[in-house]
Amino acid sequence: MSGQLFISLSLIFIVAGFVKGVTGMGLPTVAMGLLGMFMPLPIAAALLVLPSFVTNVLQLFTGPSVKMIVSRLWLMMLLIVVGTVAASSLIITVNPAWSAFALGTALIVYAVFAMFSPSLTVSEASEKWLSPVIGGVTGIITGATGVFVMPAVPFLQSLGLQKDELVQALGLSFTVSTVALAAGLYLHDAFRVEQLSLSLFSLVPALAGMWLGQKVRARISARRFRQCFLLFLMVLGLELVSRPFV
Repeated sequence: MSGQLFISLSLIFIVAGFVKGVTGMGLPTVAMGLLGMFMPLPIAAALLVLPSFVTNVLQLFTGPSVKMIVSRLWLMMLLIVVGTVAASSLIITVNPAWSAFALGTALIVYAVFAMFSPSLTVSEASEKWLSPVIGGVTGIITGATGVFVMPAVPFLQSLGLQKDELVQALGLSFTVSTVALAAGLYLHDAFRVEQLSLSLFSLVPALAGMWLGQKVRARISARRFRQCFLLFLMVLGLELVSRPFV
């Protein structure tokens, strides 16, 4: 590996890890957007498997609410797995750029609405039936596009979780989605186990960036965190919307 590539990869994964540390999400999207500028997307995707999995697991277990989060969201997670594996063949046949465009538009609309209106809240009664529905829809979208965020992220944000609880819930959702998507692609011969070796190098800078981001998150208020969270959703939406045109 050349020195220039070494520095480029390190900086990319530090930035992507930092974004994830602050907002609880975004490592794959930030990294894929930057890596795609100078390497084939299949190689970029292979680089992301371990950083995405490891940082999400660490995010899940960084806090006191793991048991509560899992017991509250297990049915949603189960439907994410079922939906992702069932729909994983679609990512090979459906044009992911235009699917991402639609998702990005939805993210922007949601983030703008949430930024300038009171927080959306899902009642306990509604959560019981919405949770598996949201899980199944998220799984189908993940299987078709490789994008984990919709509609799981707005749903989790509407549950009234505390700042760190929300970050842990996102970690759980993204961990389950990452594993389910890898399993689905493997079943369709679109993912090779030996590609995991390409991810090892990127782990250290991703973890370093995530650590820095968590330090920043610990120093900002819940209100400021919500603003950062929604602003990042807008940026993420813009990146997804731009995919068909780049």
